[in-house]
Amino acid sequence: MRFALPQLRLWFAAAAILFALIVARAYFHARHRQQNALEQVPEKIGLEVQQTATGFTVSKSAQGRTLFRLEANRAVQFKQGGQAELHDVTITLYGRDSSRYDRIYGSNFDYNQQSGEAIARGEVEIDLEANPAGLVSPDQAPPQARKDPIHLKTSGLVFEQRSGDAYTRNRVDFRLPQATGSAVGLGYVAKTNVLTLESQVEFETSGPNRTRIAAERAVIEKVPREVLLEHPKLQMAERTGQAEKARLFLRPDNSLDHLLAWGSVAIQVKGTRNATLQADQLELMMVNSNLPRVAIFSGAVQGTVAGEEPILSSAGRVVLDFSSNRRLTKVRAEGGVKIIQYQPASAASASGEKLAVTAPAIDFFFTPKTLLDQAVTSGSAQIVLPGSSQGREVLLTAGEFRAHFDDAGRLSALHGAPNARIVSKNPGEQDRVSLSRALDGEFDSRGEISSILQSGGVAYVDATRRAWSDRARYTSSDQMLVLSGSPRVSEGQMTTTAHLVRMNRVTGDALAEGDVKSTYTDLQPQPNGALLGSSSPIHVTARSMTIHRSAAVALYTGNARLWQDANSVEAAAIEFNRDRRSIEARGTPTQPVSTVLSQVEKNGNPVSVALHSSFLTYTDLERRVHLEDNASANWNGVTITSQSMDAFLEPRGQEETSAVARGRLERLVATEQVVVHQTIRQAVGNQLTYYVQDDKFVLTGGSPSIFDAERGKITGVSLTFFRGNDRVLVEGSNLSPTVTQTRVAR
Repeated sequence: MRFALPQLRLWFAAAAILFALIVARAYFHARHRQQNALEQVPEKIGLEVQQTATGFTVSKSAQGRTLFRLEANRAVQFKQGGQAELHDVTITLYGRDSSRYDRIYGSNFDYNQQSGEAIARGEVEIDLEANPAGLVSPDQAPPQARKDPIHLKTSGLVFEQRSGDAYTRNRVDFRLPQATGSAVGLGYVAKTNVLTLESQVEFETSGPNRTRIAAERAVIEKVPREVLLEHPKLQMAERTGQAEKARLFLRPDNSLDHLLAWGSVAIQVKGTRNATLQADQLELMMVNSNLPRVAIFSGAVQGTVAGEEPILSSAGRVVLDFSSNRRLTKVRAEGGVKIIQYQPASAASASGEKLAVTAPAIDFFFTPKTLLDQAVTSGSAQIVLPGSSQGREVLLTAGEFRAHFDDAGRLSALHGAPNARIVSKNPGEQDRVSLSRALDGEFDSRGEISSILQSGGVAYVDATRRAWSDRARYTSSDQMLVLSGSPRVSEGQMTTTAHLVRMNRVTGDALAEGDVKSTYTDLQPQPNGALLGSSSPIHVTARSMTIHRSAAVALYTGNARLWQDANSVEAAAIEFNRDRRSIEARGTPTQPVSTVLSQVEKNGNPVSVALHSSFLTYTDLERRVHLEDNASANWNGVTITSQSMDAFLEPRGQEETSAVARGRLERLVATEQVVVHQTIRQAVGNQLTYYVQDDKFVLTGGSPSIFDAERGKITGVSLTFFRGNDRVLVEGSNLSPTVTQTRVAR
């Protein structure tokens, strides 16, 4: 995020100079001195009129002090009806307390003795000057220290001696050391002490940074000392400002104390990135006439910064603090603060949001070079990071955010605490939420967030999935959340621990790495099941585990081992379907699939059947263990090998409780290149069926044969032999129906 707030400092400084030095000191300061003199002329007080051979004088006194004095240095000629023509006229206004020494002078005046009006014909010049020592000096004594007066020039001025009012409808020009100004029309009402510049008010400061201000009308009041500007407009270099009205509050010395502007207040700054600030009201507090102290924007405050990545901000109130040397030090925005930075617009699509921040209040702090240094939120704040697709976004919330910026005004670091929270929103899906005590964000060279580290009691919630860890790192480029520090994941009936857990917050995929241990609990017993039909927990260990959107199916790789009670499967990779209670296991040349089935023989002795192959599948409701590629089975001195093998298991039954009885073998079917090894004999064929109940082997296909070390080789169409009593049944073909029964002595 980049802000144009430092540019406001120049505007406020210019406004302070303009209002304080031009309006306050030029008009109120000047007209106040005129008011002090003019307002002292009551309506019903006698005038002293003296006419000489070379001049004419009219003065007004009260309590021994002269209020004003009108002098004409040239011939005075009275006309019919009390009219007089005065030449080279000077009107000096002292004020009731003799604190003024204001002079009005012009070449020609018409004076009506009956009405008391003095009307200037032609140009009139006015010098406005204070005389603080006037009361203790002799009457009509000029100031001892003459300073540059404020000079005004106009024409057609009418001075009413009875009311003390003065007015003109002509142009008025102003000149003072700091600026020049003009207006059209001037009116002064002594009774209300109000001086009005009627229209087309304009001022311009001198010096290298010229500033112009215009207003439709200006009204100056003495008590209290205030100046009201209607529709003021300011222009300084590349900066402009306007409002419907502005009121200047002046100190006793007529310097500006503070300013209040209201009604569509707007400030525009042109430059490499044009900026605009709008508000219902602006209040500016001054240290002196030239130095702003505090500026307060209030009421629907809105700021915009144009450019490749536009910024839009809004707040109920914005307060700017300045140092003693006019430097902007702090900006506080409060009242529903919202800042949005937009992505650059492409030819194919409009600009979308890049970053959005909302908070009850935000404080911005600036460096001595007026560069944005850091920002601190107050109250529960939220940062929105929109995703690549419509409706997808990531929300960051915390009790407080503290952001740091680089020299280019870009975000460089972000810290949020306490109660840090990251929420991933995807249309049509439940929110994915991770909680922690704190979060720290990292940003790239473009000021865009690249990763967020959560620390302290991290908890993650994704629909039915829950996760816990000491730390979690979120990366925005791939929407990945990596849990470390004793991570634990729970979803439905599964709980997994590992050294590291990676979760994609968009797809819901998860990867656990390093000493993975999973436990499936709260299982319902399946009477028709076998290997995994118990209600006992199912355990799985491996180097890594991968699950997709649902944890019902999990893939375990790297020395994977799955077991329930005494039955187990080991392989290089095991895919377990929790809902179906099915297994798909794959081996390698160095690590084949190994399965152990716990059995109980007829004599009650426990026995384990070991199955091996390169590939294994099993579904509990089918109760069939299917082995492919180099399949083998081994138990109690019997070894069977073949290319393919199916081990059919007995159902558990409703009353099955013994752990060793679960997964009991019912029969075994081997096909292709079948070889049966026993202690003293070996049999070969293409298909073998072994019946556990009868302890019987039936070997068929490909001229099955059996070799006995003592009695030689026997071949037939079908060979049936029993492990318990060593009987062998040999059957011939239809062309040669023979049956040979051989009893082999032990």
